[in-house]
Amino acid sequence: MAVLIQQLFNGIALGLVYALVAVGYSLVFGILRLINFSHGAVYAFGAHAALFFVGIHFGPIPAIICAVVITGLLGVLIDKLALSPLRKKKSVPIAALVTTLGISNIIQNMLVVIFGSQRKPFPDFFNLGMLNFNGIQMNSRQFVMFGVSLALLLVLLLVVQKTKIGLAMRATAQNIKAASLMGVNVNSIITLTFLMGGASAAIAGGMVSGYYQVVYPGMGFMIGLKAFAASVLGGIGSLPGALVGGLAVGIIESVAALYIGSNYRDSMAFIILIVVLIFRPAGIFGKNEVIKV
Repeated sequence: MAVLIQQLFNGIALGLVYALVAVGYSLVFGILRLINFSHGAVYAFGAHAALFFVGIHFGPIPAIICAVVITGLLGVLIDKLALSPLRKKKSVPIAALVTTLGISNIIQNMLVVIFGSQRKPFPDFFNLGMLNFNGIQMNSRQFVMFGVSLALLLVLLLVVQKTKIGLAMRATAQNIKAASLMGVNVNSIITLTFLMGGASAAIAGGMVSGYYQVVYPGMGFMIGLKAFAASVLGGIGSLPGALVGGLAVGIIESVAALYIGSNYRDSMAFIILIVVLIFRPAGIFGKNEVIKV
């Protein structure tokens, strides 16, 4: 039982990080109805940016803050240089999807050119020792991941649900043309969406790098797919759905690693994705859209 409780806590801590990455998918999809497959590469960029600032003797907190700012700006740059021109030309949706795949490849290769393809050690900033609760050993890194991820997710939910900016984002997500007619600056909202998505990915990248103490250019591939599965499970486009989906994926794969074997933990997210798409394609919090023709 102690081992099961420990694995459950591991899954919750990891699931909140998945949720933080899944937020990027949900924000962009909610506004533009676009799956941003470059998000995993943006996550890897954020982790490498944090490593760079650590390497020039920034402290852990300033390094992550600088990485968050730069990665958020990268998200804005992706939209302005690649996706905005496609929207202006009213290209088919598949064009933007393929573009995000290409951008992912470009970012990953850029990281290989600048930092090299090999795995690089990341400083163990968050290790404050082991904590013991009635025989259950908990690593302090997990508490940092849990606390930071949960706090940031709650802040994002409050921004979207309780502020005027959040109201503008929800209006844009519901109907871009109507929101524009009502005075909402749609372009600014889209820019803010990519900024928030990039920033959340950078924070997740910094925490996961500190947890595993390693970074490499391809690190965003698997976690990007898991976060996408989490966002689909919760209902893509829904921030509460991203939170619930991330927790579900994290807990299920941690428990599966205990009872089935660690070799199968990465496949659990995709098994969940297939089951959800079969029985509830809209996800837990998603709604089936009615398309008028």
